[in-house]
Amino acid sequence: MNPTAIVPPGSTIGVFGSGQLGRMFTMVAKQMGYRVVIYSPDADSPAGQVADREIVAQYDDQSAVEDFARQCDVITLEFENIPVETVGWAGAITPVHPDARVLHVAQDRIIEKQTLADAGLPVTPFRPVFNADDVRRAADELGYPIVLKTARSGYDGKGQRILRDPESIEPALAELGSDRLVAEKMIDFQREVSILVYRSRNGSVGTYPLIENHHANHILDYSICPAAGSDTLRDAARQIALTTAKSLDLVGLLCIELFVQSDDRLLINELAPRPHNSGHLTIEAFPCCQYQQLLRAICGLPLGTEPQTRPAAMANLLGDVWDGGAPAFENALAVEAVQLHLYGKQTAAPGRKMGHLTATADSIEAALANVLAARDQLKR
Repeated sequence: MNPTAIVPPGSTIGVFGSGQLGRMFTMVAKQMGYRVVIYSPDADSPAGQVADREIVAQYDDQSAVEDFARQCDVITLEFENIPVETVGWAGAITPVHPDARVLHVAQDRIIEKQTLADAGLPVTPFRPVFNADDVRRAADELGYPIVLKTARSGYDGKGQRILRDPESIEPALAELGSDRLVAEKMIDFQREVSILVYRSRNGSVGTYPLIENHHANHILDYSICPAAGSDTLRDAARQIALTTAKSLDLVGLLCIELFVQSDDRLLINELAPRPHNSGHLTIEAFPCCQYQQLLRAICGLPLGTEPQTRPAAMANLLGDVWDGGAPAFENALAVEAVQLHLYGKQTAAPGRKMGHLTATADSIEAALANVLAARDQLKR
């Protein structure tokens, strides 16, 4: 595709993946006049419920993937674990953003960290490990405790174990069940933050302000934007984001998760080349949210540059909220400037992301207090 060509409203956008990120992207795309086709193995999915068409097929079905690609003018994805081969099949027919190279990096923690380190970016000290002896050597070099992670498919705390002594190595390897792992030095950090960077086919690039994230049981609990910190910290995060996007030749949207150390130095934790949970609050807090930025970037439209309208906070709604029956949504919506987003999932389960609440206010403190109060009032 000509990098200066535009995919105009009225065109068809394909999406690999069908969860809540695809749902919110689809809703924004349809608002702007695009048709959307979803491809995933799941029927009646959160994204499929709002799309123009939902193709239910496996990612290894080359014929179905190619047929899907022929229906689309451009394709994106809502999670990074789409097989690279699948993206290659589709990309031979229709442009896919982000492309197979970006996925190749983001899907494997070893490749991801080495790629970032080679670009001169600050990453958590790490060692690739493939067996118990490798883990022991890594622990000797990095010092206990270390975090042992599967190289592929981990998220929300899955696929990782903290090792505090040599005796924990063998049980951890048995639990993780993988022979391709990465050992990381356990970082004594003050805060976790993220930054969203978006880059168009023509090379135009931008970032959102830094977002601060708080987790519970390894799952994002709430986010606030803008994050507290000095101009130096914010500038450093932005530079990391811009360098990462350029080094990957990104087209689309990328979230970079970072650790903030006691001296305000930043270390990259992970990359997600797609919309991100921490960016949900951009829907209410910015004229051009993360989903619209992704749309603009992959379609070659001018990127949104409008500043944040008001401080914002977002709180996840997990399946645990449904334990006592249907939540009291009317109570949450009675709290000032609170917005409700549900994802269309039919079954609630503990730890499963079912929706989120967002609040905007004149200060971060007020926005966070309101969104947490609203969530507390959901239980009857």
